[in-house]
Amino acid sequence: MKRLRRIPIILAVTTVAVAVAAAPHATATPFGYSHLNKIQQRHVSGLLAANLNGDDAARQARAPVAVTQRRAATSAACANQFGDNVKVNQNCLNISDPDLQGRGQAQNETWVSVDPNNPAHLVASYNDYRRGDGTCGVSYSLDGGRSWADSTTPNGFTRGDAFGAAREYWQAGGDTSTAWDTKGNVYLSCQMFLRGAGTSPNPDQSSAFYVYRSTGSNGASFNFPGRPAAVHNDTAGAGDFLLDKQLLTVDNHHGSRFADRVYLTWTTFAADGTGYIYSAHSADYGETFTAPVLVSTTSLLCDNTLGLPTPAGTCNQNQDSQPFTGPDGTLYVVFNNFNSAVTGTENRSQVLLTRSTDGGQTFSAPVRVGFFYELPDCATYQNGQDPGRACVPEKGPSANSIFRASQYPIGAVDPNRPNRVVVTYGSYINRDSNETTGCTPAGLDPNSGGNLYTGVKNGTCNNDIVLSVSTNSGASFPGTDPRQLPVVTTAPGQARTDQFWQGAAFAPDGTFAVSYYDRQYGADENIGFSDITVSTSSNLTAFRHTRVTSTSMPPPTGFSGLFYGDYAGIAVTDRAAFPVWSDTRPVDLFLCPGTGTPTTAPAVCEGGAPNASVANDQDIYTKAISLR
Repeated sequence: MKRLRRIPIILAVTTVAVAVAAAPHATATPFGYSHLNKIQQRHVSGLLAANLNGDDAARQARAPVAVTQRRAATSAACANQFGDNVKVNQNCLNISDPDLQGRGQAQNETWVSVDPNNPAHLVASYNDYRRGDGTCGVSYSLDGGRSWADSTTPNGFTRGDAFGAAREYWQAGGDTSTAWDTKGNVYLSCQMFLRGAGTSPNPDQSSAFYVYRSTGSNGASFNFPGRPAAVHNDTAGAGDFLLDKQLLTVDNHHGSRFADRVYLTWTTFAADGTGYIYSAHSADYGETFTAPVLVSTTSLLCDNTLGLPTPAGTCNQNQDSQPFTGPDGTLYVVFNNFNSAVTGTENRSQVLLTRSTDGGQTFSAPVRVGFFYELPDCATYQNGQDPGRACVPEKGPSANSIFRASQYPIGAVDPNRPNRVVVTYGSYINRDSNETTGCTPAGLDPNSGGNLYTGVKNGTCNNDIVLSVSTNSGASFPGTDPRQLPVVTTAPGQARTDQFWQGAAFAPDGTFAVSYYDRQYGADENIGFSDITVSTSSNLTAFRHTRVTSTSMPPPTGFSGLFYGDYAGIAVTDRAAFPVWSDTRPVDLFLCPGTGTPTTAPAVCEGGAPNASVANDQDIYTKAISLR
């Protein structure tokens, strides 16, 4: 009998428009993290899971962090460099109460882009918690990444046209990305939402994607208010529909027939259990956006024996979309799909790609880029921690590495060979970690639906960044089995260690650069530490590997160690690659409990956490890696 991915079906189905929807009845049950089906719970963005309706059950179950009774050196809170690694966000660390570790301190989930007209101009974006809640953080550099300044994005409120009022105020934001056009404008995509009655007196659970444009200031300031690309009105708090995980791109190819067109793609999670990919575009420099267009359509590649409704086609379980363009104006969208049926102990999923040759008005049927194997179920291998999510377990007996992590695809087009479309993604089964080495798929956890494997903690498994290449403009990809596909991670030390969260881009001369978190250095693989590596190649065959981090980064402890972001970006100029990552080496600072009297100021302590001697911050860092 065919064994399928089993997921519970939410019976109550509510049809909601993707663009601007009327507010449903206030008596409906709030649609939070707990109402997602198992596949959606594993792949909903970390930002949304951590913020919507308060913290998810996994974090609530964790014990509060302890506090190390040791006076801290406050200079660590403002360190602008670790060796030759340069800090991007310029705020100093907030001193927090220990039970709010991460809230008001962390920056994570990075994206970065470079001005095609001036390689010295860089803009990075990230989830920014310095004000106590997630918002859309931006920093910019005018000297090729040697120094950075912070920009304040005007995303506190937007026009309330879609909400029946003058304004809609937003409580949280994130899932950012940036891109430049050919005229020197830079664009920022920001997901914004309200938490609802679960954590605030306001029942509003509206969400939206807004795009901001920086004109003439290179990212130092943005237009106000932002322009809506997709809006869901839920001021009544029904909570029956979620917008999630958007990414932005701009066609900045000189001579393209759709030059300067702004594209956005995202996922919709509905109460009927479906998750579709949509797109919208702007042909007037981000001033207005089209109605959403379905990207993840019906395909024979999508097996709907899961039994979910198909209101927009059989490819109805998707996440992690990324749009990118070619020199001829073709728009490509790559995304993860979870409709592939499995038998026995098989637990693979698939990466799909669609393309639009008419500027985002219509999309082709999806083609398969390749199969992939999700990271292991965290609770199974890490002492029951972070139930329902995947993570990157360390090989040693400890269980420090419990932050949620997933595979996602990142694509790019070779500027010198426009027919060559390259997609990178992670896979836990690959040419270095397959059945011949003792690492085998072991089905799905019956409770969480998470992927199980033999060999996770004994060292025979590893996660690689694989490479799938089309030579006919994305019409087909010849190899789809990750056991046979080439990998980016070809260094000798990477054959038995984990690499994850990759960013990828082409330089103008055709050099391909990939950045990723890497556990090949020192004892990283055994204790859950990580480094950053950049791999570059001029022919997609032989890669040169450069260690970027000056020292290894400990596993995160902010947000109880569960949230470290979901992705990390890279920008490439004609001379250098600029990986941008969330770094955990800075130490968090807390008010020492029991200190502070009418005559003595409170003391500052370093925070301890389970399985770690010292708590750490999350700051954004970068380094210029020469391509020559």
